[in-house]
Amino acid sequence: MRQEFYKYQGTGNDFVMIDNRQQTFDKNNTKHVAFLCDRRFGIGADGLILLENHSEYDFKMVYYNSDGNESTMCGNGGRCLVAFARDLGVITDKTVFEAIDGVHHASINGDVVKLQMVDVNNIEKHDNHTFLDTGSPHHVQFEEHIEDFDIKTKGAEIRYGAPYNAAGSNVNFVKKISDDTFTVRTYERGVEDETLSCGTGVTAVAIAMHATKETNKNLINLNVQGGDLKVSFDVEKGIYKNVWLIGPAKLVYQGTI
Repeated sequence: MRQEFYKYQGTGNDFVMIDNRQQTFDKNNTKHVAFLCDRRFGIGADGLILLENHSEYDFKMVYYNSDGNESTMCGNGGRCLVAFARDLGVITDKTVFEAIDGVHHASINGDVVKLQMVDVNNIEKHDNHTFLDTGSPHHVQFEEHIEDFDIKTKGAEIRYGAPYNAAGSNVNFVKKISDDTFTVRTYERGVEDETLSCGTGVTAVAIAMHATKETNKNLINLNVQGGDLKVSFDVEKGIYKNVWLIGPAKLVYQGTI
């Protein structure tokens, strides 16, 4: 079987994109999804995303981690999918689509995509970390020596440890640069390694930094391994609303496997 695919990346977070509007892709074949994401034997990616038809909205997003399992929301993947939909002619410069965590609004200008994320109203503040769900669960903690920190080892320790255990959590390590700028490195569950960028992760960091009074800004710059992202939001009675993830999303190449 030959599969046409497109490869996109958003600040180094890379995805295999497949146009599945004709429902030709076998969504139950976990091993095939993992093969396509394999960097040695397949195409190579942090995840695989299907673009499908939707009866009410412009399209539907179906996201798989590189281990082959369908997963929770992926912010950079959503941004890349908006660029893919634009390139396919499904949308022009604005869109409304459905993902696993609900309906998302987005806009695209050149290669910059603004994606509206879910509202956040439950932020757990602990002594040495913050936990919140921005479409995916995220553990956020400071790490001063972030440049040479062993992200994979320490991230896995936290991801599999209490209180997360089997369900697991993504893990974000943060260094404060200034009142509106933070450096972030993320260990992603499902990838089981550090990724160059994580959209729901930087969204979680921006909100966590505001909620813990590390910043009073509502437009935050996040420096990740793969580039720079921005997150903006409004706060109403402790609820973070109008949350937007902003950054580049680019086609890398297309092919057939």
